[in-house]
Amino acid sequence: MIFWQYMLPQHWASKLIFKLTRIENTWLKNLSIRWFIKTYQVDLSLAVHENIQKYQNFNDFFTRTLKPGIRPIADSAIICPVDGTVSQLGKIDNAQIIQAKNHHYRVDKLLANNAKNAMFETGIFATIYLSPQDYHRIHMPYDGKLVEMDYIPGNLFSVSPKNTQNIDNLFAKNERVVCYFESEFGLCAIVLVGAIFVGSIQTVWQGQITPPYQKKVRHFDYSKQAIFLKKGEELGRFNMGSTVIMLIPRNNKIFNLSKSQVVEMGQALV
Repeated sequence: MIFWQYMLPQHWASKLIFKLTRIENTWLKNLSIRWFIKTYQVDLSLAVHENIQKYQNFNDFFTRTLKPGIRPIADSAIICPVDGTVSQLGKIDNAQIIQAKNHHYRVDKLLANNAKNAMFETGIFATIYLSPQDYHRIHMPYDGKLVEMDYIPGNLFSVSPKNTQNIDNLFAKNERVVCYFESEFGLCAIVLVGAIFVGSIQTVWQGQITPPYQKKVRHFDYSKQAIFLKKGEELGRFNMGSTVIMLIPRNNKIFNLSKSQVVEMGQALV
């Protein structure tokens, strides 16, 4: 049901999950990890640490590192930044993005009226949903220099397929972190969307962004810093699952993807 999400104290519940997933009691931690692996059919053979005893807490397991070479980086201009499922993809048309069938939302709402809205009147986008069993680190889809970042406060609705089909402007309502990179395609945006129980988003250059939760937009200017990430390098992580939205402006390329396709980090997108 969707109704309960309006009634639930979303941020309080997410703070509670944040604390629970960092408990280091060995018995409780191992019990939680075993239940999760069985419930979501997690393939731990892909991870650097296959033995659950190696994980300090549940979140350490949830954001586990994969073995080198498990996700090879394709020799293409743009790669998939995460493991997940394609929720939507296509062209940005008159600053409109498809959320689901018969549901659209505006770029300016997603970016919280950032001065760079006009850059994304046209272009292409891809929305990728990370389910609980997926690898939860986010990687660079192309070479890029970090220019700025915005933390945008909001709700923490679930970003499940059912919600994307029923809650208008879902991604523009939820808490999110928008990262802007200068690249060979111009100024691009990578949007990390928070969700219920996804109470913590972090990046490699800033560390943990949330919590604490804020009520106002926070702007970070990196234009005078030399923060450059190469394609395939880690960008950040969700400390529980959520959604990544890629925006590439003024571009007519077509992503080599299809709706509902299961994707892996590193595979070619163009």
